Amino acid sequence: MEKRIETALLSIYDKTNLEPLARALHANGVQLYATGGTLDYVKGISLPVQDVSQVTGFPAILGGRVKTLHPKIFGGILAIRGNSTHEEEVLKHDIPLFDLVVVDLYPFEETLRNTADPVEIIEKIDIGGVSLIRAAAKNFHDVLVIPATHYYEQFLAEYISKQGSFSEIDRRKYAGYAFQLTARYDSLIADWFESPVEQINLHYEPKVKMRYGENPHQAATFFGNLQECFTQLHGKELSYNNLLDIDAAFRLIREFTAPTFAIIKHTNPCGIASRSTPLNAWEDALACDPISAFGGIIITNQDIPLTVAESLNEIFYEVLIAPHFSKEALELLSQKKNRILLKSKPVNLPGVVYRSCLNGLLMQEYDAGYTQPIDYQIVTTKKPAQNQFKDIIFGEKVCKHLKSNAIAIVYQEQLIGSGIGQTSRIDALNQAIHKAEAMGFILENATLVSDAFFPFTDGVRVANAAGIKLIIQPGGSVRDKEVIEYCEENGICMVFTGNRHFHH
Repeated sequence: MEKRIETALLSIYDKTNLEPLARALHANGVQLYATGGTLDYVKGISLPVQDVSQVTGFPAILGGRVKTLHPKIFGGILAIRGNSTHEEEVLKHDIPLFDLVVVDLYPFEETLRNTADPVEIIEKIDIGGVSLIRAAAKNFHDVLVIPATHYYEQFLAEYISKQGSFSEIDRRKYAGYAFQLTARYDSLIADWFESPVEQINLHYEPKVKMRYGENPHQAATFFGNLQECFTQLHGKELSYNNLLDIDAAFRLIREFTAPTFAIIKHTNPCGIASRSTPLNAWEDALACDPISAFGGIIITNQDIPLTVAESLNEIFYEVLIAPHFSKEALELLSQKKNRILLKSKPVNLPGVVYRSCLNGLLMQEYDAGYTQPIDYQIVTTKKPAQNQFKDIIFGEKVCKHLKSNAIAIVYQEQLIGSGIGQTSRIDALNQAIHKAEAMGFILENATLVSDAFFPFTDGVRVANAAGIKLIIQPGGSVRDKEVIEYCEENGICMVFTGNRHFHH
């Protein structure tokens, strides 16, 4: 039977795209009821709306945990029209009947991706919203439910075409959407309580099967929505290794606001520079290590015009990532059939990191910070020159993205030498110095950054012999005093950051 929507209850977490829906309902004479933030939003767009607390005679309590859990609200949803007993009780208790229930739940899945804090996760377990959805779906004979924002567009198209009335078949269809959503929502919550491994492996949607894993004999699947991160404009299918490098590239480039280019190889930056123009940034990033750049992943925080594209087109790389490509640049760069071109999107990457380990799962917060200049501890008599502070900041940002043990040598916001993944700090230092000298860089005014403290004086001795006079390290070794004394005797400036940046 066709039923016209005359009343609607709105309880929405994400108000994005709510305005067209609310205006369409109001334009057709629908009485709107809303809770808390949704009430404020609807008032803010100048539409008449009834406060749910005025219906219940009870305010929202417990910090908003209880707003809609009240007999007058659920009675208005669950009352069966045409049932004499129900109708008598509705009249007796002055319960308004709701023809439409629109809900958007707390973002539990998104919260899992962004934090490991159990208090914050638990607070994003929606109780009232799920109850509203289930109640409306159960009573689909009389009530239509919109269980999430991504159904708005579909509903509005049908609402207009059906002139505000929906059949029982329509209401049953939306009830099916509702129970699918709440089933998955509850499953995510249950998995978080019982098995975090299952939570991250089975419930990220969609699932993309890779050509293979790190090697051709290994099967691999990506769980997640890559379209949220970038749009692929050209090139072959992305691989498992591509995605690991792209993740490293995204995490690195978001550290910088000045025009910056970075080249990633095996998840490590092998070249990076910040400059006043994109072309100069690209040329100096490549100059860091043009040999390692071969076959790498290139990322920038700048749009790519034809002039930059012409320079980029001269070398072989697998993936190029930028916020925008000019038409001419895209035409030129697309001439290589397999070259992957990705248009990056603003994306909030997860604030937690998961890794399978033994027969379980490791989880930690992502290393998102770096030391603010006000917190630097200059432990030597010699101080950094004013123009060196940019390199201290730049160097710490780069070093934390290198695999440990890690050393970064930088000069004028350009990586000129790096020691990566070595089993001793002295080996990492020797590798960084050798790389810099092999590429023709002068170390005299360079800044050396270490991801962890120097446990002995051997490292600073090697740096001094190479001509380096500014060393940045976290500090915290039992031999800090000996290391500082050596620096004092040899005119080396040493700065402690207080932050270790191991990256395994």
